[in-house]
Amino acid sequence: MRSLLFSFFLFFTVCNDSAIAQAPSSFFNEADAFFGTYVANGKVDYSALAQNSESLDRLLAIAKTTSVSTQDPKSYQAFWINAYNLAVIKGVLEAYPIESPLDVSGFFDTKKFELAGSSVTLNDIENKKLRAKFNEPRFHFVLVCGAIGCPPLISEAYTPSALETQLQRQTVQALNDPKFIRLKGSQVELSEIFKWYKEDFVTARENEIDFLNSFRREKLSAELTIAYYPYDWRLNSKN
Repeated sequence: MRSLLFSFFLFFTVCNDSAIAQAPSSFFNEADAFFGTYVANGKVDYSALAQNSESLDRLLAIAKTTSVSTQDPKSYQAFWINAYNLAVIKGVLEAYPIESPLDVSGFFDTKKFELAGSSVTLNDIENKKLRAKFNEPRFHFVLVCGAIGCPPLISEAYTPSALETQLQRQTVQALNDPKFIRLKGSQVELSEIFKWYKEDFVTARENEIDFLNSFRREKLSAELTIAYYPYDWRLNSKN
């Protein structure tokens, strides 16, 4: 009898755990299809999603029960980058139509999302799940906050196998974009991302211009002074 009860308990536990946690492969496949459908030229088709959010809701349901670990850093990073970008879209849709993510009180620091078995805010994802665990400044060019001032959202999912290529491509694209890195005479104007997260771009041996030049095709003079232009918080909407 004890053996039968133990076997039943073990079966129930295994089945229950498999329902709670699943491998991230299905998440990446669904996310890739979603971004390919609703994102183009860095903009999100919020109006279409507002009419039919089923695919986003299904994707976030998968993300809720997906299991990732820092022991597999590429899968972990790719999952949380996608999860951040999807959560931003979900947060916007819940209040749509809006002109900016800042129209939603606590959008980044109090609004919670259920992802990978955790209840997290957008700031939690960026600062605790990613920045606190990895020394990777390129995260700032793939985490898209829902505003025009952000680097553009791409129409594909970040995946473990392609992550290094994707991080490099998006960083090079941003740091060679004259609208993002603005040269004006003896001054270079940077996104406020470089002010808010200065410690991610500056080290004992490298300043902001050194960081930029490691990705730029046309190098910047070390004599340039640095300024920051105002962040454009208008919604990155297709319409």
